[in-house]
Amino acid sequence: MNALTLWLEKYFLPIAGKIGGQKHLVALRDAFIGTIPATMAGSVAVMINALIRDLPPQFFDGYDGNSIPIIREIIGINGFVWNGTLAIAGLIFVFSWGYNLAKAYGVNELSGGIVSTAATIAGVTFAFSGTLSGLSLDEATVTSINDAGWAATASEITAGGWGWIPLGNLNANLFFTAMIIGFVSTVIFAKLMLANITIKLPDSVPPAVSTAFASIIPATIALYVAALFYFVFAKVVPGMTFLEWTQNTIALPLLGLSQGFGAVILVTLFVQLFWFFGIHGPNVLAPILEGVFGVAQIDNVNLFQQGGTELVIEKGYMWVRGSFDAYSWFGGSGGTIVLIIAIIMFSKRKDYRTVANLSVGPGIFNINEPIMFGLPIVLNPLLFFPFLLAPVVSVSIGYFATIAGLVAPVSQQVAWVTPPFLLSFLATGADWRAPIVTLVAMLASFVIWAPFVMAANKVEPESTEENQS
Repeated sequence: MNALTLWLEKYFLPIAGKIGGQKHLVALRDAFIGTIPATMAGSVAVMINALIRDLPPQFFDGYDGNSIPIIREIIGINGFVWNGTLAIAGLIFVFSWGYNLAKAYGVNELSGGIVSTAATIAGVTFAFSGTLSGLSLDEATVTSINDAGWAATASEITAGGWGWIPLGNLNANLFFTAMIIGFVSTVIFAKLMLANITIKLPDSVPPAVSTAFASIIPATIALYVAALFYFVFAKVVPGMTFLEWTQNTIALPLLGLSQGFGAVILVTLFVQLFWFFGIHGPNVLAPILEGVFGVAQIDNVNLFQQGGTELVIEKGYMWVRGSFDAYSWFGGSGGTIVLIIAIIMFSKRKDYRTVANLSVGPGIFNINEPIMFGLPIVLNPLLFFPFLLAPVVSVSIGYFATIAGLVAPVSQQVAWVTPPFLLSFLATGADWRAPIVTLVAMLASFVIWAPFVMAANKVEPESTEENQS
């Protein structure tokens, strides 16, 4: 065991440290974190609508929330919240991405966010068009439609307009395009700022004005680089925006790959390995957890808003970011609330029981730093295998239960501090089976943790400390 720990310390820990400190990945992580106020507000709106509009029909025949005055108004208000949050989640993210990148380079954060947003939005669709055939229109109707600016015949209507940005260009579909265009444009802006290629004003000019003017040249160059790219791309790939190309060639394959069991297990293992060395695994892997699984979750939330659980099952994703929280990370990464219970039940060590008792409160709300660093689990060879194995087993239970249709996919974004059973219930759109799956996963984890807790009874605290030194 000590040999394995030493090997991991020698080869894995340096890589983990470099990844955890890489400024672009840190900025990407912080960009996702920065969107939480909006995405969480939108998720609350969708969740409330699920409880008052989508859940009751499962128990009451003929229930229609839109026909009940007070309920109807609440549903409408929640719709406005959704419009300004999840419906434009990509737009919110792209500003946060530019802001945090500029912050990483030590230049004007506000200008960085604006450049990232402007460069990304410049390449989306600004028009709509469509044809409806097989009609039978009278002459007066055809004339009226043509006078309105559309083209019509007795059997067909061709509609089009400019100045319309489809929501599909502003929601989670925009994430991958934003990561690329937002990154390049903001880095160009930052490099030019650092090279001091700016407009310099006298010291007598107010700082706000001076800062804004200093950003003009770098921002203009960055935006023209983006515009030139879009122009060339349109010539090389006619009839398709860069966003559509990104979705088809990068986003969809990655999202599809994320649904494989191997990918889910690999992410789970790396999160645990990072944590074992005291590095916050979910934060380090945020580009994958939020950039891939998180995008899938936003898609599910939007599908649920449109058609409930049935539409999510039909067109959505089976495993998303919140699935880890619902079926594996109860009490925190590693399912440590189960470890706390096992210690309280079986441990005879005073140090373990003291830490466990102090960790119960935070653990209920999925905060596991007290047990991670207080027991400790970090760099503790005795707990290495259960810390790695228990989440793999619990994730497997949740994954196959979802794939098999035994429980609805996660379709709501619930705050990670929500207690375990309530979290899985709400995250699946109030599916009563979800807490049962969570319970089964917790029992399986308990079976894995318990023998190691009992084995620790035979190890003196001083010996444990020596093993870690």
